[in-house]
Amino acid sequence: MSKADTIFINMCREIIDGGFSSEGQDVRAVWEDGTPAHTIKKFGVVNRYDLSEEFPILTLRGTNLRAAIDELLWIWQKKSNNVEDLNSRIWDSWADESGSIGKAYGYQMGVKHKYAEGEFDQVDRVLYDLKHNPYSRRIMTNIYVHEDLHAMNLYPCAYSMTFNVTGKRLNGILNQRSQDVLVANNWNVCQYAILMHMFAQVSDLEVGELVHVIADAHIYDRHISLVKELISREPYPAPKLNINPDIKDFYDFTVDDFTLENYQRGPQIRNIPVAI
Repeated sequence: MSKADTIFINMCREIIDGGFSSEGQDVRAVWEDGTPAHTIKKFGVVNRYDLSEEFPILTLRGTNLRAAIDELLWIWQKKSNNVEDLNSRIWDSWADESGSIGKAYGYQMGVKHKYAEGEFDQVDRVLYDLKHNPYSRRIMTNIYVHEDLHAMNLYPCAYSMTFNVTGKRLNGILNQRSQDVLVANNWNVCQYAILMHMFAQVSDLEVGELVHVIADAHIYDRHISLVKELISREPYPAPKLNINPDIKDFYDFTVDDFTLENYQRGPQIRNIPVAI
């Protein structure tokens, strides 16, 4: 059984069985019919994935790893805020007429900052430190920039990474302010697991733990029955992640450099209602 499935099942059970319901509160999100989109949530979820043991992709249902990696590269490698640079259409709803999502996500990754060692954007600063100062306790990124929030078409959900090297193991903490568990949980886990593998490979390190901290982990009211059915399924063993070993430069990675071997998974859930 995949350990990622076990973590997901336990998290969902804790939210459903002991979570806090927003019923009776004013909520921002609504369903397409105008009905308030209430949630049941748990505050301060912490999930730990040892990437040296397995790749943490769900087998209860499929996760589109290629699309998840494509979005990750759009943000961290292309440092783009324009949907024209993204192969999927998942960001179209937040783009303006020019395709921009404002000063959000990739835009923040590409902004250069002055340091004692020179000017770097956030990604290049991580790469520099992993090579020259790997045991630093200051290797981190943050895209929740308050002075630019007014110019973002969507505030970032997964907003910071903290990297820490222990021996030869690269560990990371992903901080996320809010998450729609059914729609986005494993998508984000897979993305940042891939990011950890990328940084480790080009820095001559080994992958260690990814710790995922979610401030508001919630399940929408119209998703509860779907989640209950999903976590009642029997998981499969975790697949093996293969990465092109010839890539030594972070900016040379493409979606095609990552493949899964023996990825067994349950049927996809179709027509998931989306709150707006």
